[in-house]
Amino acid sequence: MNIADPGMQSLANLNWLQIFTFGIYPYIALTVAIVGTWVRFDLSQYSWKTGSTQMLRSKNMRWASNLFHVGIIVVLLGHLFGMLTPHFLYEPFISAGRKQVVAVIVGGIAGVFCWIGLVMLMWRRFTDDRISNTSSFSDKLILVLLFIQLNLGLASIFTSVQHLDGLTMMNLAGWAQDITILRPWHAAARIEQTDIIYQLHMALGITLVMIFPFTRLIHIISAPVWYLGRRYQIVRQKSSQ
Repeated sequence: MNIADPGMQSLANLNWLQIFTFGIYPYIALTVAIVGTWVRFDLSQYSWKTGSTQMLRSKNMRWASNLFHVGIIVVLLGHLFGMLTPHFLYEPFISAGRKQVVAVIVGGIAGVFCWIGLVMLMWRRFTDDRISNTSSFSDKLILVLLFIQLNLGLASIFTSVQHLDGLTMMNLAGWAQDITILRPWHAAARIEQTDIIYQLHMALGITLVMIFPFTRLIHIISAPVWYLGRRYQIVRQKSSQ
């Protein structure tokens, strides 16, 4: 089958669950995320924060936070550029198969970093009484969902190394690009050709996008860029005399 076009036969073989999950659900999730973000910013700006627990207990916080954030940033950027970059742009420089190898190596290393940091953060959140008692249900839920998602992503590496021809990567990238250009049925047909581990990973990823504005993940889009251009503050130390 031509990976550039799923074909009419593949489209005809899709069931309603595949069409909804990978063809319609992404648009629902994106709409909820955009509207939810706007509503939260408009009605509840003071809740737009990470809710850091470092002041409650700082032990191992720096290691946990840095490992998690470095790992997740690399993983997210890899997904963003890997899935939205058209094949013809990188084909003259690297084949789809080799690109998949790079994705497995870089993504695997970043995923392990992220996994270690996330486990440390979850340990603090669930075992420390002070932190656990001051955490909301959504704070704990999002950690659990991220942990499941991360494990699905790491588990998909073992499936990827069994076929490094680039076909799976092309289908996954084709799905993201078809969703972008509003071809939901073609997008769903591409995912139908992939292993179940990828389908579970992508379904949960779409769900995370949908609940994004209702959790602490909202801080991802609130980087204090204005801070770089503000005037210096002069802080004087109080005299000990």
